[in-house]
Amino acid sequence: MASNESRRISDLETLKAFGHPLRMKLYRALYISRKATASQLAEQVDEAVSLVSYHLRKLADHGLIEEAEQQGADGRERWWQPASKRLNLHNEDFNDAPEKVATHAAVGRLVFDQHVELYRRYIDSAQSWPLKWRSAASGSEYLARLTAEELTALSREMHELIDRYEERGRARDEAGDTEDRENVALHLYAFPFRS
Repeated sequence: MASNESRRISDLETLKAFGHPLRMKLYRALYISRKATASQLAEQVDEAVSLVSYHLRKLADHGLIEEAEQQGADGRERWWQPASKRLNLHNEDFNDAPEKVATHAAVGRLVFDQHVELYRRYIDSAQSWPLKWRSAASGSEYLARLTAEELTALSREMHELIDRYEERGRARDEAGDTEDRENVALHLYAFPFRS
C-alpha cells in the first residue's frame, strides 16, 4: 500500500463512488492481495475484465486505489493497490444534509450486508475447514453499559490491538512465512441501542 495511514472518506462524491457493491468487493479483494491486475480481480469477483477495469478507474479517480509498480514482464498489465492502510467513515461527516445522511446510511447497510454474506459463506463451508480453524473462529456478542467516551476508548483500543496483529501477520507473510496462513475477516460493530 502506498500509505500506511488510514483514509477518512468525508466527501459525498467519494462516498458515492465507494458505495457500489462491486467496487466494495474489488476494494476488499485488492486489500487482501495488496497488488493485483484487473484480470486477477475479475477472476476473484467473477465479472468481466472490462467491467472490473471501469470500476477500478472509478475508485482511482477518488484516490481510494492507485497504480502500483509493474510486477511482471508484461508492461501492458496495469497493477493496482490500495492508496491507504484502511478506509474510515464517520457519521459526523455526513449529517448536515438529507442526501448525505441517506447516502451514508445506504453505504453502511451495503457494507453490513457484504459482511453478513461473507460470514454466511463461512458458516455454510465451516465443515470444510480443518478443526484448528473452526476452533480458532469465533462469534461473540457483548452487551455493556458505557458512556460515549468509554465506547470511543474501547473502540480505539480494539483497533490498536487488531492493527498490531494485522501488521505482524503481513510482515511474516511478506517474509515468506505463508504456511497455514489464511485471510481472516474480523467485523466489529459498536453502537448504542435501547431495548
